[in-house]
Amino acid sequence: MDSIDIKELNERIQRESSFVDMINLEMNKVIVGQKHLVESLLIGMLSDGHILLEGVPGLAKTLAISTLSSIIDADFTRLQFTPDLLPADILGTMIYSQKKEEFIVKKGPIFANLVLADEINRAPAKVQSALLESMQERQVTIGDNTYKLDEPFLVMATQNPLEQEGTYPLPEAQVDRFMLKVVIDYPKKEEERHIIRQNLAQTKAKASAILKPEDIIKARNIVREVYMDEKIEKYIIDIVFASRYPSEYGLEKYANMISYGGSPRASISLAQAAKAYAFIKRRGYVIPEDVRAVCADVLRHRIGLTYEAEANNITSEQIINGILDTVEVP
Repeated sequence: MDSIDIKELNERIQRESSFVDMINLEMNKVIVGQKHLVESLLIGMLSDGHILLEGVPGLAKTLAISTLSSIIDADFTRLQFTPDLLPADILGTMIYSQKKEEFIVKKGPIFANLVLADEINRAPAKVQSALLESMQERQVTIGDNTYKLDEPFLVMATQNPLEQEGTYPLPEAQVDRFMLKVVIDYPKKEEERHIIRQNLAQTKAKASAILKPEDIIKARNIVREVYMDEKIEKYIIDIVFASRYPSEYGLEKYANMISYGGSPRASISLAQAAKAYAFIKRRGYVIPEDVRAVCADVLRHRIGLTYEAEANNITSEQIINGILDTVEVP
């Protein structure tokens, strides 16, 4: 690709990505701080990937996704996962209509653009797999009929890291379906003061609808056009391979710490997320910093730790940082 093309592409993407600043502006009216959470939601939405959020209650997780849905004028549903939830409660079911004397389909809350699966690890495996199937296949089967889900379709699942009582951890294969696993923390002191004032104010700030779901679909097609050099592709592959075969990359100290590394889904997600991140930063090409910025969220849940790692208090974050420090940057 010659430089003229890159220049033209860069200018086009700068024009096309102007709505990102507008979304951030609207989000900031309602959400204080949590910049990383808002950024991750945008990355997920622009690269057609789902998000697993981990954080203690009260960190504006629900507020963030419901605000985003009102900004893009999309359908939003919230599912509270409980141990007695059934797959039909999410997907929908066949109900008998006495008037028509036949079974009719009653669609479930999964039929929306943005779905918040709150405390996903509270529901048993059967329910989790029903949700994850619709995330992967983008369709739902009720009775004999299969229904396509609306585009854009984004699931943001949350899990509470504190309580282990009465929870069903997500199996590794299912966790892999999430493009990003985002860990969010408490706000800073100044932000917390702002949160208190905002909540005690007479009028509550509201975000305005500035986009339509079609605009997001259009933006996704443009994100795919963001230029990624072969050197960046090699960098992504090296990072993922270093998580599988650490010894080959001079990371012998992690050889006994990793039970399994990132799957090919990790490489795809890393490339997609890096393109979306470049788009959010209003650039038409991917630079190594884009890959590094999204690396922890993409790989955090895809690296399995051995008992030895847990005994030594080694976390997947430490391993990712070790990989990023070692793998040669193009």
